[in-house]
Amino acid sequence: MNFEILINNPFTDFCFDKSLTPVENKSVISMINNFEDKEWRYNHFQNFIWDNIAETSLSHKERESLVNNHHSLLTYAAKNLRLSDKSGDISKGSEIAEIILYAIMKHHFKALPVVPKIFYKQNAQDNAKGADSVHIIIENGNDFSIWFGEAKFYNSIEDARLAEIITSVENSLLTDKLKKENSIITNVSDIDSLIGDEKLRNEIKTSLSPRESIDLIKPKLHIPILLLHECEITQKQTSLSDDYKIEMINYHKNRAEAFFSKQINKLGAIPHYS
Repeated sequence: MNFEILINNPFTDFCFDKSLTPVENKSVISMINNFEDKEWRYNHFQNFIWDNIAETSLSHKERESLVNNHHSLLTYAAKNLRLSDKSGDISKGSEIAEIILYAIMKHHFKALPVVPKIFYKQNAQDNAKGADSVHIIIENGNDFSIWFGEAKFYNSIEDARLAEIITSVENSLLTDKLKKENSIITNVSDIDSLIGDEKLRNEIKTSLSPRESIDLIKPKLHIPILLLHECEITQKQTSLSDDYKIEMINYHKNRAEAFFSKQINKLGAIPHYS
C-alpha cells in the first residue's frame, strides 16, 4: 500500500465496552498519508487516486485492451467519473472514496474487482447503484468470500456523521438488495475472465443464484466500510511524528468503538448479523 497502516487489528483487541455483542467478526484498519517539506503530501494522495482510476471505471475487457496505452487508459476511465460536486459538499457526488476503497481491496486484500461499479452505472451524471464496491476474494485456492463495500468522504467522522453510513449498511443487508448484487455479479462478464478455475467459478455462480437462500451466503459476506475524512488533528501537523501517530491511533480506536456501538444497536437484530 502507498500509505502507512496505523491499525490492522480485530476490534476485540481494543473494544473497552465489554457489553457490546457480537463483535468477534469486526476489524479495523487505519491508514494515514505522510508529509514532505512540512506539508501534507497532496500529490502522493492524488497520484494514488489516478493510479487506481482504471480499476473502478473500466470493465476488465477494456482494461486489458488498453493495458499498454496508459494515457488512453486514464482518459477513457475518467469519462465515467464525477470527482466533485458543484454544491461544494465533498460528501455529495464525489467518487474519490469509492476509488480508494477499490484500491485498498485490490492492494491490501488481494481482491478481484468482479463488478467495477462506476463503470456499470447508467451514465456519468449518475451515482453507482447499490454497494459502492463488489469484490470476491479467493480463499485457500478453492473457496471464496464476497465483499460489498460502502465508501464515504466526510469532513468529519464525529458521531453526527455515523448514522448515515450505518443506514447505508442496513440497506445493503436487505435480502432483496443482497440478491440483486449477487445477480449483477453472475450476469456481468468480468467474473468469467477474472476467475480462471472453471469449477470454482461455477460454484461461486451457483452460490450466488437467486434460487439459493441468502442465509447460505451470509457466512461468506463481508462489508468493508471506508471512511475517508478530513482531520483537524492532521491539519496541525508538519511531520509524521510518533506523537502524531499515537494521537491518530487513539482517535481512530475511539471512532471505531462509537461506530460499532451504533451499528450493533441498530443492526444487531438482522438475521445472522453475528
